Amino acid sequence: MAFDVDRVRAAYPALADGFAYLDGAAGTQLPHPVIDAVAGAYRAGLGNSGGAFPASRRSDVITAECRRAVADLTGGQAEGVILGPNMTTLTYRLARTLAAGWDPGDEIVVTRLDHDANVRPWVQAAARAGAGVRFADVQLPEGDLPLAQLAELITDRTRLVAVSAASNLIGTRPDVAGITALARAAGALSYVDGVHATAHGPVDVAGLGADFYATSAYKWSGPHVGAVIADPGLLESLAPDKLVPAPQEVPDRFEQGTLPFADLAGVTAAVEHLASLAGPPPGTRRERILAGMAAAEAHEQGLFRVLLGGLDAMDHVTTYGKAARRTATAYFTVAGRTPRQVAEDLAVAKVNVWDGDNYAWELAGALGLRDSGGAIRAGLVHYNNRSDVDRLLTAVAELAG
Repeated sequence: MAFDVDRVRAAYPALADGFAYLDGAAGTQLPHPVIDAVAGAYRAGLGNSGGAFPASRRSDVITAECRRAVADLTGGQAEGVILGPNMTTLTYRLARTLAAGWDPGDEIVVTRLDHDANVRPWVQAAARAGAGVRFADVQLPEGDLPLAQLAELITDRTRLVAVSAASNLIGTRPDVAGITALARAAGALSYVDGVHATAHGPVDVAGLGADFYATSAYKWSGPHVGAVIADPGLLESLAPDKLVPAPQEVPDRFEQGTLPFADLAGVTAAVEHLASLAGPPPGTRRERILAGMAAAEAHEQGLFRVLLGGLDAMDHVTTYGKAARRTATAYFTVAGRTPRQVAEDLAVAKVNVWDGDNYAWELAGALGLRDSGGAIRAGLVHYNNRSDVDRLLTAVAELAG
């Protein structure tokens, strides 16, 4: 079935303002079903978890449904879905927990491809534990993360390998399955940042070999909720800091404080929305998600070829990243203008883009762009269309000279 982008766009009320929302790599807009689910949960009445009354039971049901939905989206197990405010917060929690078992002389491996949320929590935790840190460098100008380099960095002293499933800056999709296999063979755990990747195609945590897979719903049309997916048995072996009366069960013991129950209802609705992207084929929700995300990926990549081809044809534009496998994410500079000036010019043309390093601190530095304000990032998601791309290209072309 062909991807019906007009049908998809009709579900997003924010798109009616006439702007081209090419800022999806920083966060997506919400479709009607998600907005309605959040509002509906509040209208119905909610209580804190574990109570004897209906409002509390509604919150418990919402939480359980959210875990199942995230598991279906990622190919994980509901019993291993940790929920929290965002990926960064959850990663800091898990870094503290895992580092409690590290000793001086142990090592971790992080990469310069990653968002800083999958670098700094591990570097800081290693410093507290007296463990060493090894950085995997990005191969430029392609923007790849060579597997051979990781093979040299990962040793029997490695305790954790942190890697992105896709760069939030230049879209590179490294060989995550190959990297996690190296980690496993060395007896190390792997922590995969899937925040950017999850929005751009089918995800299979088991196929990636990830011990931990992190994602954030606001990157795939959901509310601001983060999740980490892991094997429940692995979580049972870990003892995070928690309040004494807080639940001891997995995954609850990793969730500090009260969850945002209405937002969790929105997460489930967002997963259902993604499952509908390819139309109404039969099958389980997981099967429909795989079909919907594959259709969305093909749609995005078709638009991306137009976007990247148009940018590369302009003499006053320089694009960064040339990996063979990448998401539909462009990172570029315009001669004679700072990134913020370009973003402001595009905003006047009703095109939303981001400027700066976008928290890919190490990668922006490796590209030589961090100290000069970074670059412009235009990220396509499933609700973007050819008109959005054409408007960006026209506006950038007018910045020549």
